[in-house]
Amino acid sequence: MALPATPSPPGRLVVVQPLKRKRCAGCRRGPLSLVVLEDGAPRCLDCVDLGHLVFLSRGDTALTRRSREESTLSAVVVRFNRRKSRYERQGVLVEEAALIRAEARCLADAEARRRRRARDARRRAAEDERFVVAFTAEIVRLFPGCPTGRARAIAVHASVRGSGRVGRSAAGRTLSEGAVIAAVVAAVRHVDTPYDELLMGGVPRYEARRRITPAVESVLRTWRRAGEDVG
Repeated sequence: MALPATPSPPGRLVVVQPLKRKRCAGCRRGPLSLVVLEDGAPRCLDCVDLGHLVFLSRGDTALTRRSREESTLSAVVVRFNRRKSRYERQGVLVEEAALIRAEARCLADAEARRRRRARDARRRAAEDERFVVAFTAEIVRLFPGCPTGRARAIAVHASVRGSGRVGRSAAGRTLSEGAVIAAVVAAVRHVDTPYDELLMGGVPRYEARRRITPAVESVLRTWRRAGEDVG
């Protein structure tokens, strides 16, 4: 059975992975996993002077592109898909030295990306620490009786990146008084009252909040009053 006509991209050599193993029409070697069709007849890679190339499977776009850039001689490898009635790319054949150079370039890029990610992580960590310090100072200003360690813990919790908490909101980023107070109230609610136990016990959220409101307000008054006493 004759092989289907292969696509002929301009300026590119095409090698076929046959669905059925063929023998070379020239040297009669076979069965062959890769063939080149010349005038409809299968030829092995050695007979068409491509035997020194190595196969690079598809999947890594950057490595494929760079391998072809580095390789003086290259070929596209295709296989016929009966269901779709068309040839599909499987990879490329390139010079081995070219593949080694391309891999080195990709590794260098990967290392550069790793270093950039590390620099970005350090920058974000420094920004986060500055924000936590400022948030902590604002909590202590509004609630002078709040222990410094507790104020910092509230600030850290409220400002975790990607958390959606009040410290990451637009108001929180500008240290608005409302956002800071909301962060403190949320912390007191969970740490200093039985709010979580009420929720776990099946009490609706709004009812649970109503029940613990006096306890929350008591803590806030104590933390505020400490500043008045000092004054």
